[in-house]
Amino acid sequence: MELSDEALCRRVAVQEPGAFDLLVERYQERAYRIAWSMLRDPEDAKDCSQEAFIRLHESARTFAGQAKFSTWFYRILVNCCLDHRRRSRGWRRLLSWRDPATGDTADRDPVALLPAPFTDPGDAVDEDRRMSRLWKAVERLSPQQRAAVLLSCREGLSTKEIAEVLSLSEATVRVHLHRAFTTLRRRIGSEP
Repeated sequence: MELSDEALCRRVAVQEPGAFDLLVERYQERAYRIAWSMLRDPEDAKDCSQEAFIRLHESARTFAGQAKFSTWFYRILVNCCLDHRRRSRGWRRLLSWRDPATGDTADRDPVALLPAPFTDPGDAVDEDRRMSRLWKAVERLSPQQRAAVLLSCREGLSTKEIAEVLSLSEATVRVHLHRAFTTLRRRIGSEP
């Protein structure tokens, strides 16, 4: 029988061998994806996701189990990313991604660069343009709005879970999401 994330976290707290490794295995890909979505730099995302796991290991005893483990961990991760942004170059590079193989920059998620089933090249170009415009609009959102949008759209978290991750009230999260989506609709709708 597979242990729940919450049970694994309790085992990490008492330093049970292997428990931390299992949590890392379960969350490593998601942690990187969230960090990359917020930071838009592969190395920064790797550093922040690793930092989040270090913080998890150090603070596992503080996990009270009142929220889901994922919500608690995402809060740690988002805080790592926000801390990193405050310390580093600012929000300007958020939507720029450099392909390590070619050095080219792109306004796309690296997951989107994986081979996909055949699509019409014209449709693909249109989709790339739409996504590029969307990312440029997302780039101009406030850090809290951006985090709320990413957690909602990319990770499928509920308003309550986002509120826990960002240490905000549910009403504030709804306001952030409403304002972000209104802004995105206005910006996307006004661009050619």
